[in-house]
Amino acid sequence: MQDPHAVDNLAALEALYGAAVPASLQKVRHDLDAPSRDFIRSSPFCILSTRGADGAVHGTPRGDAPGFVSVLSGSEIAMPDRRGNNRIDALRDIIADPQVALLFLIPGVGETLRVAGRATITTDPALCARLAEQGKLPATVLRIAVREVYFQCARALLRSALWGDTPRPAGVPTAGQFLKSATAGAFDAESYDREAPARLATSLY
Repeated sequence: MQDPHAVDNLAALEALYGAAVPASLQKVRHDLDAPSRDFIRSSPFCILSTRGADGAVHGTPRGDAPGFVSVLSGSEIAMPDRRGNNRIDALRDIIADPQVALLFLIPGVGETLRVAGRATITTDPALCARLAEQGKLPATVLRIAVREVYFQCARALLRSALWGDTPRPAGVPTAGQFLKSATAGAFDAESYDREAPARLATSLY
């Protein structure tokens, strides 16, 4: 059954929304700056999104101790493939289409980090040894060449109350620090972060 209210073109879609908030455009990066690298090193969990040869899209949970995804450089990260059920859906997808996206989360932190790039599956012995856990090597490692990095504000996690009363860990980069880095320092991160709770509370809906 066709939906008579379906929005099926960009002009119709854009007419339903206002212009993008300027800061949301400024914060798109094509490399891993210091706050992005620190966020990844503090994250124990991410969702890996892939697309297979048949066009099916999969979102796969990945998790371990904080920093299980290793920052190799300002443009590359590495993710070990830990023991699972051997369906290897995501890895099969990457063989067909190497484009991937990751969403990093940290318990107690409202912001999330989106990373998109191109993945390669490797059995590099040195990299597998570097990412071993409890004496066990990963069967493979994903090397991901980063193409886009974007931190997401806290609204979604605030609305969901996902973390409940979990306290924010010390040292995790703040939204203000991300924006300061994106604007080469020409940004008042302290004021932005101080005003964030009131600002977000009045703009959740």
